[in-house]
Amino acid sequence: MTIRFPDPDPAILARRDAILAGLAPLVAPEALVVSEDERRAFETDGLTAYRQMPLAVVLPSTTAEVAAVMAYCHANGVRVVPRGAGTSLAGGAIAQADAIILGVGKMTKVLDLDFANRTARVQSGITNLAISGAVSHEGFFYAPDPSSQLACTIAGNIAMNSGGAHCLKYGVTTNNLLGVTLVLNDGTVVEIGGPHLDSGGYDLLGLVCGSEGQLGIVTEATVRILRAAEGARPVLVGFSKVEDAGDCVAAIIAAGIIPVAIEYMDREAILITEDFAQAGYPRDAEAMLIIEVEGSDAECDAMLARIETIAKDFRPTSVRVSRSEAESAAIWKGRKSAFGATGRISDYICMDGTIPTGQLGPVLERIGAICAEKGLRVANVFHAGDGNLHPLILFDINRPGELQKAEAAGDEILKLCVEVGGCLTGEHGVGIEKRDLMRFQYDQVDLEQQMRVKAVFDPDWMLNPAKVFPLEGRLAA
Repeated sequence: MTIRFPDPDPAILARRDAILAGLAPLVAPEALVVSEDERRAFETDGLTAYRQMPLAVVLPSTTAEVAAVMAYCHANGVRVVPRGAGTSLAGGAIAQADAIILGVGKMTKVLDLDFANRTARVQSGITNLAISGAVSHEGFFYAPDPSSQLACTIAGNIAMNSGGAHCLKYGVTTNNLLGVTLVLNDGTVVEIGGPHLDSGGYDLLGLVCGSEGQLGIVTEATVRILRAAEGARPVLVGFSKVEDAGDCVAAIIAAGIIPVAIEYMDREAILITEDFAQAGYPRDAEAMLIIEVEGSDAECDAMLARIETIAKDFRPTSVRVSRSEAESAAIWKGRKSAFGATGRISDYICMDGTIPTGQLGPVLERIGAICAEKGLRVANVFHAGDGNLHPLILFDINRPGELQKAEAAGDEILKLCVEVGGCLTGEHGVGIEKRDLMRFQYDQVDLEQQMRVKAVFDPDWMLNPAKVFPLEGRLAA
């Protein structure tokens, strides 16, 4: 399988010099990237198996500059691909030859902090982790915490409705987003939501969050900040069987316990990560859970005791409760570095599907079988508490046909997620990776309704083209 891109518009390519001349007055000289060497840094994102050289890259610093660029592109028929930090694992920020990249990486300011009302207003190019850094001195934090939070921007988080390890308790981006400044395809600037709990009218904010840059460019965001808990402690639980770990997760959730996080790693992921991070993970386990609770010492002790009691029914091979902040930091360092540690030893594609937690055991068994049938290894590391799977399918890019086998295995895994009552994505979005699988989850009526919404905002399909929807059968407004 090879993901297809539409042919570029030869008329746009022929007018490149004129288009660049029109863009030049709209931003600072250093904010317009035109040389081949400099554009190459933007030709791919986290889905590195695919790449396209953009027509140009524009890096505005203000909403007004974004609006001017969008108005110019609209008037001149130039497609636009929005980009945050380029960490998208589904190809959501990959360019096209006849499109500019509009990156928000220079838009990193904290615009307002309101601790009394627990909100922060920021430019959308700020990194996820920097929001917590900006409010931590007052004992607050921003809850969504994707593994790439050191690099990924709030713009990308909004585009993909990203989550992270602690989304089990605190929710994903949509649960922590209060408002956005959105620049539409023609340069119109609109304010949606704001520093309050709810707004009158349609829930346009819910529409924007997760729209993958298909409806407009988010330049500013108002987010919810939360008071940090008194304390938090994780426990590591090892199992001799993958199915036991999956069933233990379902039992904890069914018991009405909502830890801050329940993270899953199988043997392959444990060994890869432990070699790198030396976090004290159980090397003899076939699967491991990181279960974190928070509150006072007494509250943590009580909840951990309940969790240990439930886990005993699933024959754990080891149980290790963190006893210090340093030990907790090491445990989370291992989990947060799992993707990078895997990249040290192998090429891989990271899948992203969601299933009912009650299906974890049988689905994990089937994932292993799917990859084994194709002669591939798989390392499973994911947010088990909400059933958001992230199988890392390992392959050798230098061996002909290996990438195609890995992609075929990924397709089977995503179809399996849908078959058991889940969906194609949890937090990575659709991008180009799952674009052609959308027909597996949705029938034509469902797809056409979604495309009608897209076409209201972008009737000519100029924003983030070739993403989300199958290339055939697209609807205009």
